[in-house]
Amino acid sequence: MNKVWAPKTRATSPSSTKAAENAAYFASSEVVVAEAGTQATATAEPMKYIVLTGGTVSGLGKGTAIASIGVVLKSHGLRVTAIKVDPHLNVDAGTVSPNLHGEVYVLDDGGQVDLDLGTYERFLDVTLMSGHNITSGKLFEQVIQRERTGQYLGKSVRMVPHVTDAFNDWIVDMARTCVDGSSQSPQVCLIELGGTVGDVECTVYLEALQQLAFQVGRENFCTAHMCLVPVMGSLVEQKTKPCQQSVRLLREAGLTPDFLLCRSEQPLEEEARRRLSMLCQVRTEHIVSLHDVSNIYRVPLLLAEQEVGANICRHFGLACAIPVISPSIRLQEQARYVLGEAREKRLGDWRMLADRLDTCIEEVVVAIVGKHSGTLDAYVSVVTALKHAGVEAGLHVSVDLIESQDLEPNTQRIDPKRYDAAWWKLRSAGAVVVPGGFGDRNIEGKVTVASHCRESQTPFLGIGAGMQAAVIEFGRSELLWTGANSTEFDEGTRHPVVTFMPEVTASTTGGTLRLGTRVTTLKTDMDSLARKLYDERPTISERHRRRYEVNLTMQGALEARGLCFTAHGDRGQRLEMCELTGHPFFVGCQFHPELLSRPARPSPPILGLVLAAAKRLERRLGDGNGCLCVGAGFERII
Repeated sequence: MNKVWAPKTRATSPSSTKAAENAAYFASSEVVVAEAGTQATATAEPMKYIVLTGGTVSGLGKGTAIASIGVVLKSHGLRVTAIKVDPHLNVDAGTVSPNLHGEVYVLDDGGQVDLDLGTYERFLDVTLMSGHNITSGKLFEQVIQRERTGQYLGKSVRMVPHVTDAFNDWIVDMARTCVDGSSQSPQVCLIELGGTVGDVECTVYLEALQQLAFQVGRENFCTAHMCLVPVMGSLVEQKTKPCQQSVRLLREAGLTPDFLLCRSEQPLEEEARRRLSMLCQVRTEHIVSLHDVSNIYRVPLLLAEQEVGANICRHFGLACAIPVISPSIRLQEQARYVLGEAREKRLGDWRMLADRLDTCIEEVVVAIVGKHSGTLDAYVSVVTALKHAGVEAGLHVSVDLIESQDLEPNTQRIDPKRYDAAWWKLRSAGAVVVPGGFGDRNIEGKVTVASHCRESQTPFLGIGAGMQAAVIEFGRSELLWTGANSTEFDEGTRHPVVTFMPEVTASTTGGTLRLGTRVTTLKTDMDSLARKLYDERPTISERHRRRYEVNLTMQGALEARGLCFTAHGDRGQRLEMCELTGHPFFVGCQFHPELLSRPARPSPPILGLVLAAAKRLERRLGDGNGCLCVGAGFERII
């Protein structure tokens, strides 16, 4: 079972010593140098905390907003980290339905976390740990374990101070963890509190955060509150009452907002800004309009235009950081040269990304065929990785979600129109992605998709269960193994081409998968597409989330018919990648390449798929002397 990260524990955690402990910590003048993913014991300057709460309604985009604040602060030369607080009682997101809460995002250390941490990693270009996602389940589990082992010395364990102290300890410890590979501790910790102010689940966290604000000092603590400013009635007037009410609830909980982030369809009107400033006691320049924009990469630009970064620096007494202009993304040298004078402007590199996303004209349609087609959030990392690839390649990627069950013959009998519509989408797509998933529902539809792409020469990328569906289909069609299947779906199959991993358990579902970053070795004895995609690297590191794997004993028979396994893990005992000879792009991977995709560094397999859909892959490989050269597309001005 994978370990759940928890901060260091003390024998006792009395609230009476809390302020003294933090005062000693913040008074330290020792400069700390830490490896990525390690915890520093001291810092040269007080840690700055920015807490983002939400009001009125959920789903306003707090994750994108807090990540965008981080991007702006990075442009001021500050090192940032991010923590997401989820008030639900789940220990992690591993058993939560993607239909309800979106995809399960997997971190390097195997943590299964909320999808917002994916937004943090992509926007801030950091590597987070499972401890950066605090849930009530994790927190209460830790407190109860301390009580069971006598660490509270016989005291009656209460929400205050014991749970609140444990929460604040967790925050302080994780805030000092190096996340950007710079070997330096962060300077600013971004904290997003999930849910909305007024939810009963959030009460203990709001209490803890007001205590943290007192302990670290208001000069080191900033509260931002995100609320909705709707337009009601025929007068088309922006209404501020919902925002006022949520601020009132926030104040009742002991926190006073320093910034208001106002979500609206249109830019916030000056009258609405003036009214909010007067009634919420927030300075006018600290009331930020977060209106609709053409793509999410324009949100940091929107904040910078309203001087959010400079105002936060003033709040924290970091006036020296206001004129600083630092890169917000990592680009190759040639791509930076293409930026020209934009390099000297704040977020000039980020604006290039946003502009490319809006100005790409040539369209490619990529179909995502899975079992959760009701919402894009269920596959948000795949969709985002496709967008990253499109931006780099100068292509506009349109995504079509297809329910794999709709492609099965049974749907044709029950609902012919739905069946025909699904097949029309599939045949119209320039490329197909079959993402990961669990359970036998819809698996036959995924097998059908693999067959269609193999026979029609449509570019195909199978991820996790998608790769396994491709292997099942190949075994049935090319080797004539009737009933070939995975033991996940048919334990009694005569041809188990996919089997259970020996080191995991089937008795429980939470935290029992092969998780996190694993090293994969690319075979050097074959001229594979996989090696070209990864620029001839001998090994790669990608993130995993699976319980089943391709049966190693059947490798020879499958390869003899043309399905080649081009990468392996664990000293050749696991088959990590496969590809079909004679096909323009038919690739399967056991890992999840979408999880390491970044705006300026798209995932190699997904970039290859997008280029293959536009029939540009061969030319790109030729330009790179047989290598994909991820990032080279930015050298071309659109």
